[in-house]
Amino acid sequence: MSNITEIAPDVFRLSIYAPNFDMQFNHFLVRDEEPLLFHAGLKGMFPALREAVSKVIDPTQLRHIAWSHFESDECGALNDWLRLAPNAQPVCTLVGKLVSADDFAIRPAFGMGPDDVLNTGRYRYRFHRSPHIPHGWDAGVLFEETRETLFCSDLFHHFGNVAPVTTSDLIEPSRQAMRQMQKGPLAGYIPYMRQTEGVLRALAALKPETLAVMHGSSYVGQGNRLLTELAQVLKDEFDQL
Repeated sequence: MSNITEIAPDVFRLSIYAPNFDMQFNHFLVRDEEPLLFHAGLKGMFPALREAVSKVIDPTQLRHIAWSHFESDECGALNDWLRLAPNAQPVCTLVGKLVSADDFAIRPAFGMGPDDVLNTGRYRYRFHRSPHIPHGWDAGVLFEETRETLFCSDLFHHFGNVAPVTTSDLIEPSRQAMRQMQKGPLAGYIPYMRQTEGVLRALAALKPETLAVMHGSSYVGQGNRLLTELAQVLKDEFDQL
């Protein structure tokens, strides 16, 4: 069962809560002339996610299936979507296209470089590369420039079956999630590097008004402030060497 919330004009958060992990898996559908889905989701969640998409648009009309980095919860069901929507294309960073997507997907991906713009009608997108942030050489975050929504992937990840949207601080829930992860088998899931602060400050300079978070509540407000604070939290929690 999915929870559907419009977190910004034409941006729908399709959330599936997994109680075994105490974690939400959030996917974002943008309703436009060429509809876009950010996060294809896990294969096992495809039936529920397909049903959720169908409550907003005809899923066969999807044109763009995008993700941040090559990981099952981001693109495990990619080919299911491509079979369902015959005119859809995969969309990722150029590195993602070259090292993973074009071998995995049944259709070639649009691998976006720094000068590429994706127009879907009313909205326009750019991929901002963020290698290894949150993780993966191919990582990037998608920024919608018209309404200033940043699709954050695992940044600001936090646990619980939480509210769809918040105007409160995401920093403390994110910090607690990092500490919880560090106690288990997935410790070290976010590497800290010399480039980390610079990448996050560059994202903060975009001044996003909405942060579309993959695991946990999305945020509406001064996204630049939270991105700047997240840089310090990552340093505090992961710069241990």
